[in-house]
Amino acid sequence: MPIFAAAEAALESAAIEQNLRQFLLVLSVSLGVATLSRVLSWLRNIPYTLLLLVVGLGLAILNVRLVNLSPELILFIFLPPLLFEAAWNIRWSNLKRDFVPIGIYAVFGVVISIIGIVLGLRQFAGDSLAIALIVGASLSATDPVSVVALFRELGVDKRLTTLMEGESLFNDGVAVVAYNLLIGIALGIKQFDISVTLAQFFVFVGVGVSIGALIGFGISFLTQRFDLPLVEQSLTLVSAYGTYLVAEELGGSGVIAVVTTGLILGNFGSRIGMNPRTRLVVSEFWEFLAFFVNSIVFLLIGDQVRFDGLIEHLDSIGVAIALLTITRAVSIFGLGFFSNKLIEKDVSLSNQTVLWWGGLRGSVSVALALSVPVALASERDEIIAIVFGVMLFTLLVQGLTTKFLLQSLGLLSDQSLRQEYTQLVARRVALNRVLDRLKTLADRQEIESEFGRYQMALVEGQLEEVQENLNQLRQSKPELQIFAAEQLKDELLAIESDTYAEFIRAGQLKDELAPLLQDVLPEQTT
Repeated sequence: MPIFAAAEAALESAAIEQNLRQFLLVLSVSLGVATLSRVLSWLRNIPYTLLLLVVGLGLAILNVRLVNLSPELILFIFLPPLLFEAAWNIRWSNLKRDFVPIGIYAVFGVVISIIGIVLGLRQFAGDSLAIALIVGASLSATDPVSVVALFRELGVDKRLTTLMEGESLFNDGVAVVAYNLLIGIALGIKQFDISVTLAQFFVFVGVGVSIGALIGFGISFLTQRFDLPLVEQSLTLVSAYGTYLVAEELGGSGVIAVVTTGLILGNFGSRIGMNPRTRLVVSEFWEFLAFFVNSIVFLLIGDQVRFDGLIEHLDSIGVAIALLTITRAVSIFGLGFFSNKLIEKDVSLSNQTVLWWGGLRGSVSVALALSVPVALASERDEIIAIVFGVMLFTLLVQGLTTKFLLQSLGLLSDQSLRQEYTQLVARRVALNRVLDRLKTLADRQEIESEFGRYQMALVEGQLEEVQENLNQLRQSKPELQIFAAEQLKDELLAIESDTYAEFIRAGQLKDELAPLLQDVLPEQTT
């Protein structure tokens, strides 16, 4: 018996070592490619996630399989931090302004996508109901990580970024819920009943929102009691995974729960419970974690592609691509027309066009396709092939042509110009502070008066030059006035929110006050 125990322990140790080696290999390749894409200037205009996907496809062609990408790995390990980071960085004021179009796209867009793909695959590809239902549910989840990364790189309008990212956050939750509801019908163990389906949907969403709100507000008030950046950073990481697991265990939507928690902590908890330095530390931590996770996910997705399956089911993939493109157009332009009737500031046709073309499919669609139960083993290969084929088309064709579309529609701002303007403003602020410090030292007679006057004259000369450059830039580029107004508005709103947070941390206020400037500043800066 001791011999068998020793042999079993040795085998387990070897397996652990092998898994660790594979993980380190994946990590090295993914982070290496992602880093090169940022270092080499000619690659910077291509989202690093797409470069990783291409590298993964190259490994798949060579039949080099790094690890087995299971649905559990995506849904339980990779998805929560990606959702939390996106929700943490979305400003509630922007989300509230466009909540109507985002909500309509996220809910009714999923319904239109599923119905269109199911009917089309049945009619034109001759697929079974089980295949059509699962493919429809899987492909209803958008994943515009690559597009949003490109938006940030190119300085695209904040509203378009909020619409794209906000729709994706809530769309993922609705798509996962729809998948869970439809899988029973695909297996033949449930009958479709609209009242029962709606009841289950509201239970999934309701439990998810409740758990997310409970944990989000709980951690928000907890962090008021101490100022420990590493502990507060750790709590956000625990909340991302803990919220997902608790919501799933209680029969709710883990995706919706994590999004809710991220929104609360990013917009409320970080204000009342974290000082500005801690907020910066936590935000930088989540920015790195999202980069880290995305680097691994897209490499592994490309590495999982089976080209023989894609070729075998090429007809169904082609039909699915056409159906997805059409249903996306119907949902974006059709629902956009309806949404514009309900809100004051319309979503422009150019923005709707980008939303239509930028509705990529990614990790969530792959995870749902890989989650097909064993009972559907005969259809599983075709489902995975169709979802992977459509995903590759959206990422490689739509993802790589999005910049050209933005240029064609005139939606690209001059990022280099904005960067130059911001640098000049920063220099002006810095020189004014230096000048104030020199004046203070001179008044206190801590430096010789002649030396002080000489130093101040040098600084004032530099300050005049910076101010002259700023004036010339504003005169030659009037569009910078709008950018400057947006920057000022964000700064003033942050000062107001931080002031309320200081009163709360000091115990002088019990509740977060609604910002007064939110409705005033837009009228003054437009």
